[in-house]
Amino acid sequence: MTVALICFAIVIALVLVRVPIGIAMGLVGAIGFVFLRDWRWSAGLGPAADSILDVTQNDALSVIPLFILMGMLIAQSGMAHDLYRAAYAAVGRLPGGLAMSTILACGGFSAVSGSSLATAATMSQVALPSMRKYGYHDTLSTASVAAGGTLGILIPPSIILIIYGFLTGQSIGKLFLAGILPGILGVVLYLIAVAFVVWHKPEAGPAGAPMDAKEARQSIIRVIPILILFVIIIGGIYAGIFTADEAAGVGAFGAIVISVAIGRFSWSGLVKAVSQTVTTSVGLFVLLIGADIFNRLIIRTGLPDDLLALVNDNGFGPFTVLAIMMLIYLVLGAVFESLSMITLTVPLFAPLIASLGFFEGDVSGEMALIWFGIIVVVVTEISLITPPIGLNVFVLRSVVPDVSTGTIFRGVTPFWLADIVRLIILIALPAFSLLLPLGVVGFGGL
Repeated sequence: MTVALICFAIVIALVLVRVPIGIAMGLVGAIGFVFLRDWRWSAGLGPAADSILDVTQNDALSVIPLFILMGMLIAQSGMAHDLYRAAYAAVGRLPGGLAMSTILACGGFSAVSGSSLATAATMSQVALPSMRKYGYHDTLSTASVAAGGTLGILIPPSIILIIYGFLTGQSIGKLFLAGILPGILGVVLYLIAVAFVVWHKPEAGPAGAPMDAKEARQSIIRVIPILILFVIIIGGIYAGIFTADEAAGVGAFGAIVISVAIGRFSWSGLVKAVSQTVTTSVGLFVLLIGADIFNRLIIRTGLPDDLLALVNDNGFGPFTVLAIMMLIYLVLGAVFESLSMITLTVPLFAPLIASLGFFEGDVSGEMALIWFGIIVVVVTEISLITPPIGLNVFVLRSVVPDVSTGTIFRGVTPFWLADIVRLIILIALPAFSLLLPLGVVGFGGL
């Protein structure tokens, strides 16, 4: 256990001095194996080489570049503006309606981009000008974009859920299905947060101008292709028509078809989308290789077994252990970004979660690990909008430099409180996560 804890401390120290998390974990994992094998470099580096081969030859991970390409193509086609206009047609005339439209559009865009930061960056350019035109307070306008962007890491196709599935060996398709209802719950709670803000301070979010019926119909019609693509992807996975990696291929091809059909396809846009996809995918694969090397080291040192023995010896209940993990994530979220937290902690926590017997009859731990994955992602969402890091806040700050970071952090407070409510609901009612992927309606083990 001592070796593993020292390795964790070194990785955290390297990340704090701004070494990329994938490189930090890979480097520490490789050197750790060399140490365990009496500094025989040829023998110690063998597991690192195995990890590189295993990750790069894993067919299931083809979903990553394909889903990223789908999101990039949709972003290049300008469909984010269509989503915002359609949402505005539905709720724009309500008090706080433009902020609500932003939340709905962020939910829709994240469902096809799979990226929180991309959603926040894109929607800020679409939604902020309209909210400023109608006199929205900076706290509400910027917060609705920053918070709405966090929906991108849970609503499928989610890159973080793909990475979680890789780290835990769980079905990516089932994780996608598990994220649907919690994602919808997040959208609803964010809308309630907007309604509360404008109820408390009406001048913060005036109602927008009504949209005439013809324009409203046209706005809604424009987003139908995106909705169809989403239904095909998720519906196909749910019905067993195709696997998650096949769904990724369908999604990328469908994004090209939609772009051509609506007259927004361009070769320059395709080249840019492919270039961005390659850059993003390479970074993620470096992260996954480093995580795999470090994960092998942690298993080799026996740390997961030691933690399980520690829990059993002290009589900690499953939910006590889960509560401790949630506190650890909230603390780490103050200084780490989302992928760093997940790749560093999930290989350690997942075996413990699978062994604690949260659900009766869940011998393999599949139900517990899928449920835990959604909980981890929601905690990660909270970290994206809470100080002092709050990556979505800083992304937005770079887009609107005239708004202070403190202003945005004050504005997102009702939204991360809404996420806390969602977290409590998901822990107390696992059906929100497990009903779609596993058809589970009873939880006698709770």
